[in-house]
Amino acid sequence: MKPLPSLDVLKTFLVVARKLNFTRAAEVLNITQGAVSRQIAGLEAHLGYALFTRQARGLALTHHGALLIAPLQQAFGQIDDALARGGAQSGILRVKCPTCAMRWVLPRVIRLQNERPELVVEVTASVSHGVEFSAEPFDAAIVFGAAPAQKGVTSHHLFDEVLTPVCAPALWKPKRQPPPTPDDLAGETLLHPTRDRRDWLRWLEAYGHPGLPSTKAQDFDTLDLAISSAMQGLGVTIGDVALIEEDLRAQRVIAPFTLCVPSGAAYWLTYPERPAPSAALRQFARWLSDEAAHTRARLEARTQAAQA
Repeated sequence: MKPLPSLDVLKTFLVVARKLNFTRAAEVLNITQGAVSRQIAGLEAHLGYALFTRQARGLALTHHGALLIAPLQQAFGQIDDALARGGAQSGILRVKCPTCAMRWVLPRVIRLQNERPELVVEVTASVSHGVEFSAEPFDAAIVFGAAPAQKGVTSHHLFDEVLTPVCAPALWKPKRQPPPTPDDLAGETLLHPTRDRRDWLRWLEAYGHPGLPSTKAQDFDTLDLAISSAMQGLGVTIGDVALIEEDLRAQRVIAPFTLCVPSGAAYWLTYPERPAPSAALRQFARWLSDEAAHTRARLEARTQAAQA
């Protein structure tokens, strides 16, 4: 009898079958596109038949590949149920969180555990902004982007992303008396949290300023890296007001401009509907939602003050 393929490879197959694209599956699984391609090729060689046909615009399932989906999903569902029951008995909640949101999430989780030591929450930071509960070992996740549309997943809106420039206090030397304008950024190094520079461009467009005011720039893969660099006085970055509210309060960074621009994205707490959420997960969801409500109220107050 042939040995069974590994669970990791079978999970990769299910993700590829849903995305029908190696690159998008790699983003979900947080591995390289080449690794995904090699796993699928190895699985096809092991089984002795093709699972996908390669097309110009992506992939298509073969008849054999389509037949595998339902039984594998059922098998993984049973495994997930068993692991969830074990996790519920251990009292440990495993939460995935994008690195950018750790500035908001981690201090609150530490405070929660100091107040309620019986509730153990393990937070895992990740550069990915989504989660695949069928392929990842988490009870819940903080995700970033548009409203999640996954079937069988409960989502709680936490707060919207609201953008404004921030920098170290010592760096800001405006060329005129307040209020400053984007022209004051000329000659400064602009730190970009995304390589397409969309956050800076969105804020400048809302201000009515044509294009970037400085040719000096550094690009980063995550907002957290850009904010950390700004704190070191290396330039001016676009920051999410909700994520840096503690840094603003402690004067580790300042926000020289009053204009705050919603990006259209938001942060969400998500978790699978099956198995039924444990009492610990329900408690955590209520507590985090209450924390987010306070953050939303402060964001609204800041926006109203800027418009006054």
